[in-house]
Amino acid sequence: VLAVPPLVMLGVFALPAEARRALAFQYTDPTVVTAFTAHYVHLTAEHLLANLIGYGLLAGVGYAVALLGRRRRFFLTALATYLLAFPFVLSALNLAVPRHAFGYGFSGVNMAILGVLPLVMAAYARTHLFPTTVRHPLPAAFFLLVGWMGALALPIGGGDALAGTAATAASVVIGVAYFHAATRGLDRRRLPHGWVRTVTGRKGYGDLFAVAGALLVAYPAVGFPVDPVTGASVLNLYVHLLGFCLGFIGPYIALAAGVFDEGDE
Repeated sequence: VLAVPPLVMLGVFALPAEARRALAFQYTDPTVVTAFTAHYVHLTAEHLLANLIGYGLLAGVGYAVALLGRRRRFFLTALATYLLAFPFVLSALNLAVPRHAFGYGFSGVNMAILGVLPLVMAAYARTHLFPTTVRHPLPAAFFLLVGWMGALALPIGGGDALAGTAATAASVVIGVAYFHAATRGLDRRRLPHGWVRTVTGRKGYGDLFAVAGALLVAYPAVGFPVDPVTGASVLNLYVHLLGFCLGFIGPYIALAAGVFDEGDE
């Protein structure tokens, strides 16, 4: 099942260049068909390879964490939603920013998969590493990650960046406040050292958690590079942020509403 999206992307890339361009999403002439197909279209081998590597890391590590954290059904349900429904949603929301351009590529879906990673990591940590240490850490993780993405994407200086800077700072402050609430009653001076010792002391389980954590922090640097302009193309940072936020918020609401029980495998 996890191999199907890469096979589809490779199959689409084998089409002639003109056919691929016809499957891209034209913002001035949108269609329902291209709203979906555009997210599986790549015009260059470099773009395709980058998204295939990103998908392999995110889906592979995410599935392993979900499986061992007893969230397999939850992860696969979220992944199916991202692959089948999110292309329409992301394309429709792209129309909120009118421009003469066309969109394509799997990056928005990859960012959605990144959004579910902290959710399965929390279940994994409760199962194998920190059964009672931190309560409800997910809002803190979400706001801190959004702040990190904002810090990566924002230009340095200039009046145009003021609103974005304020939003990024607010996201970080909210994330810190949620973290403070989640760790209430604990000796915070010992938290970093204690967490590192727990992770390094659980060989195998700790290693996987560390890899997932590194991916969670490092991958936004791919989705929000310092210079989003590559040749004649511009990375769609807007759809990247949308993908992550919707990829987190939807599954988080499903968990909070009790749609998935603990140990849903």
